[in-house]
Amino acid sequence: MDLRVPEKKFRPELEGVRTVAALLVAVYHIWIGAVSGGVDVFFIVSGYLITTSLVSKMEREGRIQFAEYWLGLARRLFPLAFTVLLFVVVGSILLVPESQWKQIIGEVIASGSYTQNWYLATSAVDYLGQTNQASPLQHFWALSIQGQFYLTWPFVILFSFWLARKVWKKPQRKTLLGVLLVLFALSMTYSIYRTAVEQPWAYFDTFARAWEFSLGGILALLLPYLRFPKAMGVILGWIGLSIICLTGILLPVSTVFPGYAALLPTGGVIMIIIAAENGSRFGAEKLLGSKPFQAFGSISYGFYLWHWPLLIFYYAKTGADKITFIPGLAIMISAAILAWISVRMMEKPVRKMSVRTSKKKLIFTLALFLFTVMGSNTAWGYYVHQKGEETYAIGDYPGARALSEGITPAEGKAPAPSPALVKEDLPSFYDQADCFSNMEDDRVTKCSMGDTKDPEHTIALVGGSHSGHWFPALEELSDDLHLKIDIYNKDACRFSADDFDGALNGSCMEWNRTVVEMLKKDPPDLVFTTANVGIGDNVPKGYLDQWKKLEGVTEIFAVRDNPAMEGDPVACVEQNGIEACSPKRSDVLSPEAPWERLDTQPSNVTFADLSGSFCQHGTCPPVVGNVYVYRDYHHISTLYSKTLAGPLKEPLREALK
Repeated sequence: MDLRVPEKKFRPELEGVRTVAALLVAVYHIWIGAVSGGVDVFFIVSGYLITTSLVSKMEREGRIQFAEYWLGLARRLFPLAFTVLLFVVVGSILLVPESQWKQIIGEVIASGSYTQNWYLATSAVDYLGQTNQASPLQHFWALSIQGQFYLTWPFVILFSFWLARKVWKKPQRKTLLGVLLVLFALSMTYSIYRTAVEQPWAYFDTFARAWEFSLGGILALLLPYLRFPKAMGVILGWIGLSIICLTGILLPVSTVFPGYAALLPTGGVIMIIIAAENGSRFGAEKLLGSKPFQAFGSISYGFYLWHWPLLIFYYAKTGADKITFIPGLAIMISAAILAWISVRMMEKPVRKMSVRTSKKKLIFTLALFLFTVMGSNTAWGYYVHQKGEETYAIGDYPGARALSEGITPAEGKAPAPSPALVKEDLPSFYDQADCFSNMEDDRVTKCSMGDTKDPEHTIALVGGSHSGHWFPALEELSDDLHLKIDIYNKDACRFSADDFDGALNGSCMEWNRTVVEMLKKDPPDLVFTTANVGIGDNVPKGYLDQWKKLEGVTEIFAVRDNPAMEGDPVACVEQNGIEACSPKRSDVLSPEAPWERLDTQPSNVTFADLSGSFCQHGTCPPVVGNVYVYRDYHHISTLYSKTLAGPLKEPLREALK
């Protein structure tokens, strides 16, 4: 005996659930600065509705017309999504600091192709991308996962029906239930594991979220059998609604989801749907299905799309880091109004076009949305790229040489490189995958650059990004000093025998052990690394222990770490000017060099203090000699690093002697 056919019908309480979820997302984003779990509510509702719809279609027609299905899907999703994308392109050009343009251009492409979740997942675990600012498109990650689900779910349904008919010879809906249970189990297991070992990635991972959609499908198949007394239904409904509303308070959603913790809000939705099947005039479904909740639910998709870019543009325009009640309420109201207008003017006219009788007109209209956004974004990207082709004469942009050599920079020049490109302009060895290891990779990569044909000296550049950002300076000196530069680089890893109380992960410590053995086996003339960490006023013991292992093998050149800024210095300069973004030296550097506190100086180490190239007259400006000193709050920009070749040359030459 097969399961009952899931009934396809309008469920007013689900419009109310969408209303609650959308409002929770906005409230938490605007005033609390946290995550509510509302997105997980959207996911399980989508799983429930699309499974019900597709199973009903298979029961009626015995097939799924993929072209019509996907066209109907685009008809529903594209108008609002691409209207907001175009708004973000224009708004970003007018309001967002140029330093964020390149990031947003990439996110427009990712959002328009429904891959934004993977874009953000990569940034979340990419050490060099972790300083990216919140963009007006960050919320498109959830739409991307939903889009991927909508795209692939028909294949799950078709596979299950084929399995039932051709392989197992079992009832179709029972087979589908089995398939969904397997998907749920696999995805949940993966989600728990991935959340435990790499939560930032798991948060955006489609496979770690698939169980939420599967759970919605399981509910759709089992719902006809879930009957309770009316009193029990009333209790379930109100408990479910309370759970949805309180999830963000009960759990730190942004750091523990998805995993099993996301069962809390999805369980709340299940309770509400079950309660609605066993309806009562005192139930939560009556409130959720009321006309005001239904009305807002009909624009909840648009409201979700609009609220976030409005919030980010508010921050960009005002420079505020918090939002008070009245501006926040204005954003909520504006998002609702824009959602209502865009639904009436953009979504409804397109949704009226039939996928069968008006197919050509519909395809043309959807293509117009797509090409308008992508064409505008491409033109914007071309403009940014052209700015990157500029060259910087040393007389106009002396950088550190303005301090070390007294070169007076030209007046009236905007700081270089372009704010839109300074973050992307990484040391050249990052262009080669075999020249560095990521945070989780314990393999040691080694590549050689500079004068590799007939070098007089070999320098090993060892450590993480704070060693790596000195590479442009060494590369500038390679011809003059005939240097071969062997690069041993690993993201978020210091050249240390100590893990800094767990700050350095296990792969970093394994990498450190291997690097020492490689340096002993093939010793360079000099190991170039950092002497301390940021403002730190001491040389870490883990550094000293690591250097001691190389006594009698090679010499160490340890450079004092650069100061770190507060926030994004490039965006700060764009918005407030150089002087307002220049911290006091005493706030970002210890008063004395860290090694001066050592009782005994290591015998094989030369220390170098180039802090005079970052700070003078009691301040540490983010722009020196018309050049941005930093690409983010703590990494030296590639262009400024090149100009550090001058002040670095003599201490390096002395160490090589």
